[in-house]
Amino acid sequence: MATIPVAVLGATGAVGQRFIQLLEGHPLFEVVALTGSERSAGKKYREVCRWVLDTPMPAAVADLTVLDADADLPAQLVFSALPSNVAGPIEQRLAAAGHIVCSNASNHRMEPDVPLVIPEVNPDHLHLIPVQRRRRGWSGAIVTNPNCTSTPATMVLRPLLDTFGVRRMLLVSMQALSGAGYPGVPSYDIVDNVIPFIGGEEPKLEIEPQKMLGQLRDDTIVPASFATSAHCNRVPVLEGHLVCLSIELEQKATPDEVTAVLRQFRGLPQELRLPTAPEQPIIVRDEPDRPQPRRDRDAGRGMATVVGRIRPCSLFDIKLIALSHNTIRGAAGASILNAELMHAQGWL
Repeated sequence: MATIPVAVLGATGAVGQRFIQLLEGHPLFEVVALTGSERSAGKKYREVCRWVLDTPMPAAVADLTVLDADADLPAQLVFSALPSNVAGPIEQRLAAAGHIVCSNASNHRMEPDVPLVIPEVNPDHLHLIPVQRRRRGWSGAIVTNPNCTSTPATMVLRPLLDTFGVRRMLLVSMQALSGAGYPGVPSYDIVDNVIPFIGGEEPKLEIEPQKMLGQLRDDTIVPASFATSAHCNRVPVLEGHLVCLSIELEQKATPDEVTAVLRQFRGLPQELRLPTAPEQPIIVRDEPDRPQPRRDRDAGRGMATVVGRIRPCSLFDIKLIALSHNTIRGAAGASILNAELMHAQGWL
């Protein structure tokens, strides 16, 4: 099977590098174009990229010439790792020109005709693509993946909402340094410290899951009705976002019942055996001190959500801990899985 040529926007940044790492040797997609800042444009990728990942820079991209953000791209499928302060108009221009943009940026997530997708959670929301094209006159489209901390919470909520119903949730996050990009938080601020504020993060966690868990009706998303209160903290961990969830259910359930539902959960990516999909999207650990970022973030090649400490909650009904790899499942891997699903369903 011939591979599909793809471009990576913002390729020199930390998430851009993660896209390139995950796309190396991909059975469906081949990186043929990279974009960067004005300082990088016109130079070889290896000359301008300060590679920060543990694996070597893939040889196939090292000598690609970095293109300017406004360049015409030789690929219909585009993965956007652009920062939100520049992503909006660039992604819109590309979608209008016929490109399919799988975006990790936050700019378009909450727009009513833009799919905000976790393939195990709401694959049907891709049917907003023709709505988006009709309303905007585009031949391409923008499809987004959620905030890296919304991801583990929403993965857990999908089977719980379907089985027991959800009324409200309290979420407390412990978010890794890599979520701030490279070089991240200054060492003098984060060493021996926890920072109880991440700008703009809490509002995302209080609205994104409701959109993803909502129902597509008459070309629009009706958000799920449960309420969320979020507290977000930056902690001195390199990768892996940990969230503490206290959840009020509509139908009472024991920890054993919740555990069984989470362990049995599978989604469309597992049914279709998509290349990036983990075999088991939610892994439940029985140990009293798991999950832990250093030990569990790479489960399912970084694409699984790891859950533990499922127990009764004295205020709500159930409380648990969930962990997700923030730059794989919460960023680049999420966009790639979205693209794999679109390929399987004929959107590409």
